[in-house]
Amino acid sequence: MGRLKIVHRICCGVDVHRDFIVACIATTDEKWVTEYQKHHFSTFKKGLKEFRDWLLANDCFDVCMESTGKYWFPVHNVLEAYEPTVDKPCKFNIVVSHPKYVKSIKGKKTDRRDAEWIADLFKFDIVRGSFIPPADIRQLRDLCRYYVKLISYMTGEKNRAQNCLTVSNFKLDSVFSNVFGKSASAIIDYILEHPGEKFDVTPLVDGRCKTPISQIQEAVDGEFHPMQAEKLKIIKQHMSDLEALKNNLEQLIFQLAKPYEAQINLLLTAPGMSERITAIRIIAEIGADMSVFESAKHLTSWAGLAPQNNESAGKKKTTRIGKAGDYIKPLLIQIAIAASRSKNHPEISNKYLALKKRRGGKKAHVAIARRLLTAIFHMLLKNEGYNAVLYRKAEKTPENRTLTPEQALSYLRKKGFVIVDNAPNEGAA
Repeated sequence: MGRLKIVHRICCGVDVHRDFIVACIATTDEKWVTEYQKHHFSTFKKGLKEFRDWLLANDCFDVCMESTGKYWFPVHNVLEAYEPTVDKPCKFNIVVSHPKYVKSIKGKKTDRRDAEWIADLFKFDIVRGSFIPPADIRQLRDLCRYYVKLISYMTGEKNRAQNCLTVSNFKLDSVFSNVFGKSASAIIDYILEHPGEKFDVTPLVDGRCKTPISQIQEAVDGEFHPMQAEKLKIIKQHMSDLEALKNNLEQLIFQLAKPYEAQINLLLTAPGMSERITAIRIIAEIGADMSVFESAKHLTSWAGLAPQNNESAGKKKTTRIGKAGDYIKPLLIQIAIAASRSKNHPEISNKYLALKKRRGGKKAHVAIARRLLTAIFHMLLKNEGYNAVLYRKAEKTPENRTLTPEQALSYLRKKGFVIVDNAPNEGAA
């Protein structure tokens, strides 16, 4: 029976907390005997520098820690900022692992034992590290995620404003496709400035509006309670402030994304990618260097778009996609929805319709999102724009291909056809 090979002869396992860290250096000699040194450090910058100096004094450059909330960031930042010197010419190899991969045994769990357990796992190189992008990508990711939060706040405020209109019997959502469009906003502002006044909506309605004026006039036959009117004013002011903040944040994002102009232009050639901010958000999540992922399949799995492997006793318990990719997965689904509706990319829309017949619309959108992420991986890896011909060739059936009846039926089912057996019943009279 073979044994595990020790890859890191000198390594460190770190158990990270808010106020302190517990570190354990595992040193393995030529006789395969491992000795442990454990130390407790503060998470203030002074304490983290002492931790770094302690590692350097022991010639330990391989460090592993679990991703505990945001508390691992200060430790990672201090180690990442170290510049090699003549005496210590190496940079730190920092591995940040998901807690499920370094989870200790229940009942024998202390901070010092946790650090030793992480060091033992890491010295055999059996700890799977998380994808940690470069520092500039991390900053871009932080701003883009805050941008998503601001959009979410604006959506919440729009819903609250709609509730104010509904409880006050203003049915603008029944006559306008967008309650916060030009015409509807002008009507709301007039109602708030002239409470209780009957007025003609004709001057306030844009000429391009297709709804009859008579219906709009009936829809504004409501009455604001004074408190509801004041609440709506506060909501509108908050929405205006959020819009200004979103625009300012967008400018910061564009400024920070300038070094990745070439990659952004490549992504804009992909189906469903119509806005520059969308391409930047993808770069912020997956980075611009695709060599960090082993293949496109690993990237789609990391993004939570691949089916799970959960098999026991020859039975598959579930094939649902994972929970990973809290930010990139919804974004790719939105792009997939836009691409499946586009007439400029029939290779995507036709594939979506074929999948929809067999698996339903939601699963079809997930499959299209996975296909688009695979295309994005190869676009960034090869530094080439989107090539629709490749997908059209893949969907095209060879002209000289001979199929058996079973293969022909399987091909028709994949294309969404339902096979019905209309053979006559031999037992019928």
